Amino acid sequence: MTVLELIERSSARLTEAGVSFGHGTTNAFDEAAWLVLWSLDLPLDALDEVAEQPVPPDEAAKAAELIERRIHSRQPAAYLTGEAWLQGVPFTVDPRVIVPRSLIAECLADATIDPWLSEETHTVLDLCTGNGSLAVLAAMAWPEVQVTGADLSDDALAVARINIERHGLADRIRLAQGDGLHAVTGQTFDLILCNPPYVNAEAMAALPPEYLAEPQLALSGNAAGGHDGMDFIRPLLQQAAAHMNPGAVLVLEIGHERDFFEAAFPLLDVVWLPTSAGDDQVLLVTRDALTAPGALPGPA
Repeated sequence: MTVLELIERSSARLTEAGVSFGHGTTNAFDEAAWLVLWSLDLPLDALDEVAEQPVPPDEAAKAAELIERRIHSRQPAAYLTGEAWLQGVPFTVDPRVIVPRSLIAECLADATIDPWLSEETHTVLDLCTGNGSLAVLAAMAWPEVQVTGADLSDDALAVARINIERHGLADRIRLAQGDGLHAVTGQTFDLILCNPPYVNAEAMAALPPEYLAEPQLALSGNAAGGHDGMDFIRPLLQQAAAHMNPGAVLVLEIGHERDFFEAAFPLLDVVWLPTSAGDDQVLLVTRDALTAPGALPGPA
């Protein structure tokens, strides 16, 4: 059996089992290729070069076992391999963190945010840092900035620390623990990045098992008893300006929740940033917009 034949067989098995994707791949073939190549200790980006390479029976059996673990555990593949990629950069992951997939990473790589930055941009906050991937990518994108990664979860920060050290950025990225902006009380920044929990209650109830295997704290935007996914975002926008230097901007990911966002903040002036998933999932808001009279609803 060749590598390609093993991948095709594994892909058929994943399809038959009805597993869900979305944690680094979007279909059965790509997921099978990831798991098979990883199991065989082959480069994940070199399928064409190894496709016709024969696979010894014992190695094929090991790969098949991994595919069955994926099916029966319904865990994302990244939890089984311990690694995921964002914008081509590898990150250590495990069930303590969600699998990195933030669209903000595209905005960093494509320099979409850069027109709002200046020579005065020196400090970046990655709020809800999770495994630290956006903090790492921000430090890579802007070599002169200092980055703070903040999260409520001590477990997530432990994984973030692994990734910061993995990429040799311990001198430029510091970590802070706390609930939202309380993690950085008294501090201000030139840029805030935030991929918060934002999934609304109805969508949470419909998530497939692969997503339910992730920390719900990082997904559900209804922790305060709401239903529209905005429970974290409401206090964030109320408090953000106090943590932003003059000229600072906040880049916020909201996934498929634009309708709920605009219902919650109908008068807030934001800029929607283009991503591969569309132009309605990541927004940018300036400090001036946040502090404009009437821009934000009053406290409930």
